[in-house]
Amino acid sequence: MRVTRQQAEENRQTVIDVASRLFRQHGFDGIGLKDLMAGAGLTQGAFYKQFDSKDDLAAQASRRALESALGRWVAAAESSPEDPLSAVVDFYLSTGHCAEKTDGCPVVALGSDAARQGPEVKTSFEGGIREYLDLLSGWIGKAEGDAPDGKAMAILSTMVGAVLLARAVNDQEMSKRFLEAAAESVLQRSPAGEAHPGRRQ
Repeated sequence: MRVTRQQAEENRQTVIDVASRLFRQHGFDGIGLKDLMAGAGLTQGAFYKQFDSKDDLAAQASRRALESALGRWVAAAESSPEDPLSAVVDFYLSTGHCAEKTDGCPVVALGSDAARQGPEVKTSFEGGIREYLDLLSGWIGKAEGDAPDGKAMAILSTMVGAVLLARAVNDQEMSKRFLEAAAESVLQRSPAGEAHPGRRQ
């Protein structure tokens, strides 16, 4: 049965959505095309009608994952417009987010993998990271004497590193302490944190 253009495009979007989750779970090299396509309910043969290569899919799936993650940041911020940074910190540096291997932050899940990929995947990550930094810069302002986005870069590095370390250990108490220490550090850098020291639970 011939697939319509609309169905083909819907199938393509499904593959991108599924790949964005499965790559976060398994890594770019930890899952093959057959399993990726099976996860989308399609055969491997359909892949080459929709994508130029696995690298092409990896770049598009990375973009989709970062867009999804950014949406979660925005939603958290909008839930607390008076203090958006604290709301994002509460969500991002939580044990719940730490446990989300397939839907969590792609920079944590795939950052080291992305460093070994080609320019298309890195371009997707760079775009998403710049979006993170733009949001952070808007919430915290630029510290006097900092390079452009320097404070935002330090905060993002702290947040990403904390979730990565929290996921890397078996000791649940140590994992939780990584998240709490990072949250405290980030909020101390923010205007709200300076005004309300020790506000983090």
